Amino acid sequence: MGQVISKDVFSFFSKLEKNNNRDWFNENKPDFKAIEKDVKAFYNSVFDNLNLHDEIDKVKIFRIYRDVRFSKNKLPYKTHFGGSFHRIKPRLRGGYYLHLQPNNESFIATGFWDPAKEDLLRIRKEFEMDDEEIRNILANKDFNSVWGNVFVGDELKTAPKGFNKEHKAIDLIRKKQFIFTKKYTDKEVLSSNFLNEIGIAFKTIRPFFDYMSDVLTTDLNGESLIG
Repeated sequence: MGQVISKDVFSFFSKLEKNNNRDWFNENKPDFKAIEKDVKAFYNSVFDNLNLHDEIDKVKIFRIYRDVRFSKNKLPYKTHFGGSFHRIKPRLRGGYYLHLQPNNESFIATGFWDPAKEDLLRIRKEFEMDDEEIRNILANKDFNSVWGNVFVGDELKTAPKGFNKEHKAIDLIRKKQFIFTKKYTDKEVLSSNFLNEIGIAFKTIRPFFDYMSDVLTTDLNGESLIG
């Protein structure tokens, strides 16, 4: 296995949604462990494909157990698989994410979910100084046919402190996250071509990652910060 997602993944989660309790899960844990093994093989195949054109140091598949300590939702189990792929730092920045969930809720995501305070300021300063390169990347036909031409994620309602709210790049500067997502139907996820499809989509993000990696490893004068 490793090349396709089994329909058993979605059928298990559909049942878990209706029986999200420890007794049912423990009774059906052998089924879960079987699909988890196959899903991990698939994530490892994604990892291998990414390393054909990028440098990924690890894949992290998140556990099914929910942390309910500080959540109003006390259901003990997630009804999806999620896993992230980390580029080699500090030279390369950005990351990839794959989310598998029934009822056409699966998606892939790339970008910067929670930039460090220093990184966020550096990105904003870059956009303030010159927004032409990032806009050219977002306007590229191949790029936005997959990812669209705008970031998703949180943003400020006005300008960050120290920035002019009338700046021509304020639409970019006020962003707090720099994320792209692409959704997939259950049929698409279960198809034999899904691994290839997400591989192509992830490869298409590279101009953005190359740009952001360059920004985040240099100062405003273009001098390297990592030696």
